[in-house]
Amino acid sequence: MRILLTGANGYIGTRLLFKLVEQGHEVVAVARRPDSVKLPQKYKKQVTVIPGDLLKHESLTSIPEDIDVAYYLVHSMGKRYEDFERLDKKAAENFISCMNRTSCQQIIYLTGLISDKASLSRHLSSRFEVENILRTAKAPLTALRAGIIIGSGSASFEIIRDLVEKLPIMVAPKWVQSKCQPIAIPDVLFYLTSVLKNEECLGQIFDIGGPDVLSYKDMLKGYAKKRKLFRLIITVPILTPRLSSYWLILITATNYYLARALIESVKNDAVCHDHRIIKVLPHRCLTYQEALDRTFEKIESDSVVSTWKDSWSSSGHTEISAEDFAVPRHGCLSMGAQLIFKKDPDALFEEVLKLGDSKGWCFMNWAWRIRGLIDLLLGGVGLRKGRRSKKKLKVGDVIDFWRVLYVSEEERRLVLLAEMKLPGEAWLEFTIIPKNNGYELKQNAIFRPRGVFGRIYWYSFYPIHLIMFPGMLRRLVKGVL
Repeated sequence: MRILLTGANGYIGTRLLFKLVEQGHEVVAVARRPDSVKLPQKYKKQVTVIPGDLLKHESLTSIPEDIDVAYYLVHSMGKRYEDFERLDKKAAENFISCMNRTSCQQIIYLTGLISDKASLSRHLSSRFEVENILRTAKAPLTALRAGIIIGSGSASFEIIRDLVEKLPIMVAPKWVQSKCQPIAIPDVLFYLTSVLKNEECLGQIFDIGGPDVLSYKDMLKGYAKKRKLFRLIITVPILTPRLSSYWLILITATNYYLARALIESVKNDAVCHDHRIIKVLPHRCLTYQEALDRTFEKIESDSVVSTWKDSWSSSGHTEISAEDFAVPRHGCLSMGAQLIFKKDPDALFEEVLKLGDSKGWCFMNWAWRIRGLIDLLLGGVGLRKGRRSKKKLKVGDVIDFWRVLYVSEEERRLVLLAEMKLPGEAWLEFTIIPKNNGYELKQNAIFRPRGVFGRIYWYSFYPIHLIMFPGMLRRLVKGVL
């Protein structure tokens, strides 16, 4: 079967892509940045990755017409709060226009769990509108409505983990008493693949959830119990959605737009009312505690396949252009550092790929932490995003407040784009090149200032960079045996 997969480099899309290939399907994966879709060598014959941005209809012309089934795994929850409804609608309309010229026989959409249509949040209202738009396609729609998804790297799990790990005492808003029905990521993938060309699922809308109906407070306590942590949760009635959003972004790695959407969505209960999926697709879903066990195993073994931060929408960029993928050379300020060494270049590049998160940045970590704090105070995420894997990187990965634009172990080159709050745009590049007397490790910082304040910012930090960057290189080389 030939399947079109949108959102192929997102949290769900990455995992679903592997499942579909393992089941023998041919997949056409759509991503704004094709090289962000990383595949094991054994999968490459079954996957075609094409560039495409659902917000730009003209970019979708390369989608082939001989498509059997299409997955719609796109949403704008991580984008600007004022814009996400318009962007969601535009993307869905462009998708339908494209699908109607193909031979597509089924559209599969993963959306949010809707318990009460009369009191939907803006986020769930937008997802419901997208569902209705997708219903207008020539191909029948199968929609799966899920609530909280628990898995390594999911936004919901990461928020729960940050709150419980960091706060012995939590002053929480009353929405923590709301009921939900969490579902584990393996069960979501089971349903997404099992409805594929299933006659009983064509034109149907299903609620999917795990066996437990819990309050958000129960989930926090359940995580604490699993980690053997004592946590006191005090609920108060005075925290508005806006204040609750600020509370989340202070403690967790989420951005304001995602936090606001989540808070407004969890004010109401999110439990399954339609249980037909149990008869159509009999399946034992993991309990919440079992889902946590599996998630901890993935994290401890450093085998997290994808995270919610992999999506470009989590970066806060509302539009991604070709310029964002290339390091500019004109109209920029830059400074570099170089160091000649004679050690194993591959081993050194492995150390470069481990930068960030708990390992830190090798040198003057206190300065990186202060910059992270400044970013936090300015409304950014600071250093809290961490990284998906302790050792490996792929295009699109997050490292603290950087995004991986390019990485090649063969070329020994890593390029990062800054996602911190800045009066301009910034890139950080590491390269190892052969020299007659060994190898040269090069670090280059590029900054494209926005106005006079951007230049003031650059030169204010220039003295620190003069010390920091050469120090980083010396520490990296010293760390290689």
